[in-house]
Amino acid sequence: MSKAANDVVISGVGIVTCQGVGKEAHIALLSAESAPKVIVETEKFKPYPVHPLPEIDWSQQIAKRGDQRQMENWQRIGVFAAGLALDDAGFKDNIEACGTMDMIVAAGGGERDINVDTLIVDEGLKRNDRELLLNEKLTTELRPTLFLAQLSNLLAGNISIVHKVTGSSRTFMGEEASGVSAVETAFWRIRSGESTHALVGGAFAAERPDMILLTEAIGAHTRDEWAPLWSRSGLEGGGMITGSAGAFLVLESRKHAEERGAHIYATISAVEGDRGSRSAGNFEVRMERLLKPAADLPPDSTAIFSGSTGMHEIAAREKAVLKHQLPGAAIRGFGGVSGHTIEAHFPLGLALAALAIDAKAKVPPFDAAHEAPMKAGTKAAVVTTVGHQRGEGVAVLSAEA
Repeated sequence: MSKAANDVVISGVGIVTCQGVGKEAHIALLSAESAPKVIVETEKFKPYPVHPLPEIDWSQQIAKRGDQRQMENWQRIGVFAAGLALDDAGFKDNIEACGTMDMIVAAGGGERDINVDTLIVDEGLKRNDRELLLNEKLTTELRPTLFLAQLSNLLAGNISIVHKVTGSSRTFMGEEASGVSAVETAFWRIRSGESTHALVGGAFAAERPDMILLTEAIGAHTRDEWAPLWSRSGLEGGGMITGSAGAFLVLESRKHAEERGAHIYATISAVEGDRGSRSAGNFEVRMERLLKPAADLPPDSTAIFSGSTGMHEIAAREKAVLKHQLPGAAIRGFGGVSGHTIEAHFPLGLALAALAIDAKAKVPPFDAAHEAPMKAGTKAAVVTTVGHQRGEGVAVLSAEA
């Protein structure tokens, strides 16, 4: 592949999942000779299995206790992962570079006070003046800082405060598709010359009853047991098992990265998202179009990091398209080992792909019954996401050499 000054390269990776904190834990995951250990919480939110956060020393990236206290967990996860990415790229203490760095975040709707929600519902069963009840409880029960936890763009705000990333900033909402839009926007800003370096990513806190309720309300969440991603059709529930995670990337133009001597993990050659009806074969047509930039990748050394939710029908349809369009490439349903991470899932897939390419890893099957071993180390990768309700995205990455 020819190199150009405005190629979009990945120069920093910040990642936290149930598998560990930082890139080393995830390189070990991607380079292992056997399927990774399953880390899943089955009792706390029973009957719903959830992939939990690992133990984290927040002070490593969020030094001030006051900053830690005023954030809810999804913000802490995001700020922490963003700090890891900045550290990894060598930008953490570069005030000038951080001051001109774009920041693009994929975020959900913030967090809620579950105790107050429960109190309102319980009291509502005893009273008929529920409008008055709601006003009473909202004015007396909510702590003053909760509103800050409910603002989606406060993740970006806290990254600016803690890590001094103060260039342009935008936040996308919209479940899995928001992660695609965040990466795609950063990609085209750099490719067009509008930007030279950007911090992009997202975070998701799965260990929340309100989030489990949202997925259970549409019949999506698996109940009782855990199984590998492609093996869930026989389980109770919809096939989705969520996980707490944060994933941020530093993207740069090749010229910007090379001039400062940065380590380049991989080059992103294409990224695109789309959405529409999935009926009557529309999903397959759309995915085939999105996958066209990957058509010439060498199959023996290409890993497909599928962001499938595990939901039965759409997971089977995605896997069929991938096998048809990219025969011979190794498919890895990474949500089976990290949990599905909604807004953070596409950035998470890119982070794993970049690490696998850089390490030339033979990524082990995550679901041995449905995933074949790789024939060679990873030199190229395709990252997909298929939203649990709508929205698809694909990115294509390649090695430097």
